[in-house]
Amino acid sequence: MTTRILPAAGDADAARAIVALLSQLPDAEPAAPVPDSTSLLDTLGRMAAESVDELPEVVLVHERIGPVPALELIREVALRFPAVGVVLLSSDAGPGVFSAAMDSGARGLVGLPLGYEELATRVQAAAQWSAGVRRHLGRGADAPTGPGGRLVTVTGAKGGVGTTFAAVQFALAAAASGRRTALVDLDLQAGDVGSYLDVQFRRSVADLAGIQDISPRVLQDAVYEDRTGLALLLAPGEGERGEEVDDRAARHVIAALRARYELVVVDCGTQVTGANATAVEMADVAVLVVTPDVVSVRAAKRMVRMWERLQVRKAEDTTVVVNRWSKHTEIQPALIEKITKTRVARTPVPAAFKELQGVVDAGRVQDLDNRSTVKQALWTLAGELGLLAVADDPKAGPGHALAVRPSGPVARLRRGREG
Repeated sequence: MTTRILPAAGDADAARAIVALLSQLPDAEPAAPVPDSTSLLDTLGRMAAESVDELPEVVLVHERIGPVPALELIREVALRFPAVGVVLLSSDAGPGVFSAAMDSGARGLVGLPLGYEELATRVQAAAQWSAGVRRHLGRGADAPTGPGGRLVTVTGAKGGVGTTFAAVQFALAAAASGRRTALVDLDLQAGDVGSYLDVQFRRSVADLAGIQDISPRVLQDAVYEDRTGLALLLAPGEGERGEEVDDRAARHVIAALRARYELVVVDCGTQVTGANATAVEMADVAVLVVTPDVVSVRAAKRMVRMWERLQVRKAEDTTVVVNRWSKHTEIQPALIEKITKTRVARTPVPAAFKELQGVVDAGRVQDLDNRSTVKQALWTLAGELGLLAVADDPKAGPGHALAVRPSGPVARLRRGREG
């Protein structure tokens, strides 16, 4: 049987050495190495989306991978793609590193510099383990890819652009379509998800920050099950507690939520922190909310450039949602796309604050009228972004999502934009 191997190494020389040695292994099919943690997770995600058959049996993680540290990356791969055998390549092959690698979910450790015999042994063992897991799961090559919950982050280019409102409506749309949906507030010092939904709850994401292995029971204690059908994980009531939620804590919390919910929507606020940068890096869909004005567009450009410098996310992998749009606005979506080099969503959200004022002031945005053009646009966007459950209707054809159809004012908005 051919063993497919995907190396991940940040150092170009190390990557060449790994591939050269792998090419000597019998029945080995090494793929082109990926240079960083983001590329590795993106590559595995694309393979799994196309067909689980495409996933490699073995992933090799070099100790100098980045920006996510090697052990954290191994934990992430093991959680999301548990039928893939991960092997760590490290210059320190002592018992401490070995134990830490195993705790993170690795199936082996190979010392650097690489030796043929040791590498062949570890790769073979990881491949056999991978095949055994897939057989045990009863699906052969179609073994599940692990916690399959889709993750969408919603970030604001600046304050006041409608980030939280958009995140809440995306989550409500997904829940209404039948998806088990969690909404997380990672605007850690100024989160308002609870205020928008009229929820008061003493637990928050900060209560999970110091827990390494978040069990379903522990998660259940921290999550508020709202009458809207959403599971809410709120920001701490005391803003200073937000410092407790670092990038590692965010990674563990999100992984635990993805294991339990079909969709996880994260309100990342407008400030870049270690926690919300981690969420954006892990996201299947990263939304950036922008209003069509010079200050907001400049802020959006700064945000995506910062994400690129920090190796969090590429601009072209970011979806911009244009809020408070009007066909009379000088700055149109096409210009925003050109300036930020992102992808702008097809459906703009109209400038219609009067529709929202009553429910926002009452803290009951879940009660927004279905006739609202803003609600129609945001729920249409939820379908466009792939956040809604797929309808089980043979007449609808494959992949048909349950979505609010853009009729009436929304259709007119689209025609106005296209014109």
